[in-house]
Amino acid sequence: MASMTDLFLLKKSKVRDKMNLKIALLQILPGKDLDENLLIGKKACEEAKEKGADVALFPEMWSDGYALPQDEAEIRKLAIEKDSEFVNTFRDLASALQMAIGITFLETNEPKPLNSVIFFDRTGKEILHYSKVHPCAFADEKVLSGGDDFYVADLDFGRGKVKFGSMICFDREFPESARILMLKGAELILAPNACPMEINRLSTLRARSYENMVAVATCNYPEGQPDCNGHSTLFDGVPWLRDDPGVRDMCVLEAPGEPGVYIAELDLDQLRGHRSNDIMGDKYRRPEKYGILADPEVRGVIGGEFVHW
Repeated sequence: MASMTDLFLLKKSKVRDKMNLKIALLQILPGKDLDENLLIGKKACEEAKEKGADVALFPEMWSDGYALPQDEAEIRKLAIEKDSEFVNTFRDLASALQMAIGITFLETNEPKPLNSVIFFDRTGKEILHYSKVHPCAFADEKVLSGGDDFYVADLDFGRGKVKFGSMICFDREFPESARILMLKGAELILAPNACPMEINRLSTLRARSYENMVAVATCNYPEGQPDCNGHSTLFDGVPWLRDDPGVRDMCVLEAPGEPGVYIAELDLDQLRGHRSNDIMGDKYRRPEKYGILADPEVRGVIGGEFVHW
């Protein structure tokens, strides 16, 4: 029979081995230029590490504070290369801090710049480079090109690995974004953002998390940034527990409006248990019935009629 000491040590071991991922949402205000954003960003990453983060995520297009001049020459001046000093500084910082970093930036590209994020793991290795597939072409982002695809990668955070992908702001309004990432194996979606996070946008994040059985962490700019209000979130993708009655709130963290480095903790064991036992995600999909989704000619329903744009 196990002694009380043995039981205590076993319990302690189980607590220690629990697979939790700490995500730092850098809900911070940008400075006046690239150099100032570099310094502010480094300080925020250092604070995230002090708070025990495994990965730090910036809000959308941090390199220029989501500035989008409509003049072609002006926006080209703001765009930077993916191997620029700015981006490489965060590569080096990830290695120095032993913490993964998702740095966002306006990326040089032809014919128009891209809204991009690069993730470096805790060794400084680039593991994912994603450009926003759905720019807000109806507004100021008409000066940007859209990305080509959605990608997933393995993030080794020392105590284990998690397969993750990214979507950026308006991508969330398209169920296909998160669905593709789920089908490619993502357990976690890290989403930079720059817009007011009100009940409807927050509800889309909750829905993407629920329907795909994935965690969705979103980092927004705080109050004080034009057209932003903070409320960075983590939805953990677990609406109920197998052996518990009722439902639970998937919102693990909703930050206030104020600037700050907010730590959201994701219980990966709990998420993986839910994914293995529940019915959502790809369990009962019927893709043979979804042909219209792959028809590029069918663009939507307006006034009850299909419109071919």
